[in-house]
Amino acid sequence: MDHNSISGTGGPPPLLPGPTPPPPPAPGSRPLRQPVAILLNLCLGLFLADGVVSLVDDSSILLFDFHFLAGLRGILVTFAILTALVTYGLMGLTPMIPKRVFLPVTLFTPVSLLVGVPFLIYYYNRAQRLDWVSSVCQVVVGLCVLRYLQGGFRLRWPLMPERMLGSGRFNWANLAAFWLTNLVVVVPGVMVYLVVCAALAVDHFSEGFVALRPAGFTVQVRQYVRNDGKTILLVPMSHVGEPEFYRSLAEGFPTNSTILMEGVTDHQNLLTNRITYKRMASSLGLAPQEKQFKPNPVQMVMSDIDVDRFATNTIDFLNVVMLVHSRGLNAANLLQLVQYPQPPDFEKELFDDLLSKRNRHLLQQIQEHLLEENHLIVPWGAAHMPELAREIQKSGFRLADTREYTAIRFAKRAK
Repeated sequence: MDHNSISGTGGPPPLLPGPTPPPPPAPGSRPLRQPVAILLNLCLGLFLADGVVSLVDDSSILLFDFHFLAGLRGILVTFAILTALVTYGLMGLTPMIPKRVFLPVTLFTPVSLLVGVPFLIYYYNRAQRLDWVSSVCQVVVGLCVLRYLQGGFRLRWPLMPERMLGSGRFNWANLAAFWLTNLVVVVPGVMVYLVVCAALAVDHFSEGFVALRPAGFTVQVRQYVRNDGKTILLVPMSHVGEPEFYRSLAEGFPTNSTILMEGVTDHQNLLTNRITYKRMASSLGLAPQEKQFKPNPVQMVMSDIDVDRFATNTIDFLNVVMLVHSRGLNAANLLQLVQYPQPPDFEKELFDDLLSKRNRHLLQQIQEHLLEENHLIVPWGAAHMPELAREIQKSGFRLADTREYTAIRFAKRAK
């Protein structure tokens, strides 16, 4: 049989079509793909490493009170935040970065901090448990992202293949949408959230004696009455405030009352700088309490303690702090304040001196004056009020009346 009759045409067989080549990358995108891929792998790797180290560290602290990874954790979290910030910024410049993958990674730390604020307000003593939960969530998010990128729970480099990158073409619509979302939605939303959290914190820690309102800070003056007719007026004070706030308070005090005044004395000159808030008041456009609050001196009784009853560490710290108040905020004073060495249990000792110790002394003064006086007024700092209120109620007083005053106004009235 003739060979040509078998082939049918007498010529060579037709060529089969080859594989379709991948589309070429967008112009100018090829040089950027590799650096961007390296950055994203570094971002995800640091995020995972930080989560794992934080989880191990928080677990050891909770179980054994052992802080052996603090140094390594600090280094990892620093570089993880830096790479996350760079990655987040690049999302607005190029659509090459897959947002559904890296938005959870880049936003995890700020979101977790924001979510944790209300828990810290109401459950501050459980902050370490909150850190542990945050570390668990970080590891889970990191593993979910890794599984999505690699199609399973595999740990191989690169963590994110370069093929997962999108088009590298610059897109004005992407840039505009990214920055508008941040400026119009994210930033205002975060600010509103923080203001709400601040209001919750002020109300919680002052037990309602101080409130943060849209118009400013208000204080609640409370009158307590006992069955024998004796009264105590608790007046939360602010070191700086509106002049009319101090005048209205002083003018409203009953003339038949004894005023137990706040004011630490320093008979031995242990403080190198006088305690004053004039500079702060001037910078905020407010008035210092010491200048504007002038009740009837005949009714006033100094009821505070002397500086010599404070611990040495507290006195040293006050000397550093009052440098800022008396001489202003400059680099030298700020550096001295930041570098102040805090001994063990310093915070507890400081609050005991500035609040608890003075409150105990004042409560003794209240009991002594109640033996001879029927009406007492206690215009002390707002931080003292919660403990004072609890203690006088234990001694038989009940809340009879409240009145609200604006101590600091955000928007000044036109004159």
